[in-house]
Parts: sequence; C-alpha cells; structure tokens
Amino acid sequence: MAGDTAIVTGASSGIGRAIAERFAADGANVVVCSREQENVDPVSDHINDGDYEGTALAVECDVTDRDAVDALVQATVEEFGSVDVLVNNAGASFMAPFEDISENGWKTIVDINLTGTYHCTQAAGEHMRENGGGRVVNLASVAGQRGSPMMSHYGAAKAGVINLTKTLSYEWSGDDVRVNCIAPGFVATPGVESQMGVSADNIERDDVQRRIGTSEEIADLAQFLASPASSYIVGETVTAAGVPRIEESPEI
Repeated sequence: MAGDTAIVTGASSGIGRAIAERFAADGANVVVCSREQENVDPVSDHINDGDYEGTALAVECDVTDRDAVDALVQATVEEFGSVDVLVNNAGASFMAPFEDISENGWKTIVDINLTGTYHCTQAAGEHMRENGGGRVVNLASVAGQRGSPMMSHYGAAKAGVINLTKTLSYEWSGDDVRVNCIAPGFVATPGVESQMGVSADNIERDDVQRRIGTSEEIADLAQFLASPASSYIVGETVTAAGVPRIEESPEI
C-alpha cells in the first residue's frame, strides 16, 4: 500500500486504530477520524512520531453528519492529493431487548453503523470513481450475519452493511472500485475488555482453538483487502471469528 492514501473512520482506538497503524506501517498515508479531535490526535501523533513508513492526519468527523464527511474527504485530498482506500469502521451499540429499544436508540445505532457507511462511501467513492478507482473495506459483524440476542438494532444495521457491500461492489466494479467487508466475531478491543474482562495481552495469535481475536488480526485482514493482493476478491464478506460454533458433533 506504499503511496496510497486511506481514510479510516472510528480510528481513535481498538480495530480502527490498529488498521491505521497497519496501513501506515505498510507505507500508506492515513487520515484518522473520530467524533472528538482530542481522541484521534494521539493516534496521528503516534504514527508521525514513530517508525512508520506513512504519515497521518487527524480529522474530527461525525460520520452521521454529511457536511462533516464531505469536509473529511476534502481535507484528505488537500493534504495527500487522493483517496485510494476507505475503511468504514466507525460504529456503536448497546445491549437491550428489542421491546425496550426506543425509537431514538434504534435511529442512533442505525445512523452510526449504516447511514454513516452510506455517507462516507458516497463521498469518498465519488473521488475514487472520478480518479481511477479505489478500495472500500466495510466493517460489519457476525451479528449482521446470524443475529444476536439483545443486539437487534446493531445486527440489523450490520446486515445492511453486508448487503450494501454486495450491491455496491457490482455497481462500482466498472469504475475500478472494489468493495469488500469484514465481519469480526469477538475481538479484544478496550470496549470488549471492559465488558468481558478479556485482555488482548492474554491472547496468543498462534492459538487456533479460540473464539476471541485481536485488533491486529482484523487489521491484517483489512490490509489484505485494501491491497492488490486481494485483486480478485470483490463483494465478499470475510468472517473472522475463530473456531466456528458447531450445532452437532460426534460428542453430542
């Protein structure tokens, strides 16, 4: 990805930050964004002050605000001259039974996870399609593939992201824009650690028999989908969730 320019949303911590750092290590210039400038500045400072091949720019952006998203893309082009890769990682959720989710709660989660992906992809995609193509990597979830109790709003939004990935990959293939998606299972992000008490420091990447991963493992997959190495992969949702759950086995 040397010389490419990538926008990574939701990059203040966890998977988004790991993706930005992975891209920068591979030689890409990265624009990292979050709703609060003070949360994303340390990410760009870490990349710019560290031993990375690429450089970083921090931009405050709420992905549910189209004007802010347009300004994000404009700032990217002004700073680096292009937008080659977009990673739609910004997301949010909370746990609640379906009957207790308010209209505002439903709208908030759908706006961030699905409508935010719409805003960013449409804005960045316009530049890509007019300037030789690009790659879009969406972040969905296994909850969007098979559902998840207490997460109906989040699962519905992520299912929308998966469907959008397939549809848009067909519509934009003629413009040399590849669109793919990642559906992570449990990943030891700071948020998951606070809820489940599982630290990424205690996870061995070479341990096959597990159902929780690290942000760096998702970043490796994002780097693959954003690079020429995945040139024949279009419109796919790649599940990264460790050992699959088997409904029946010889032991049952």
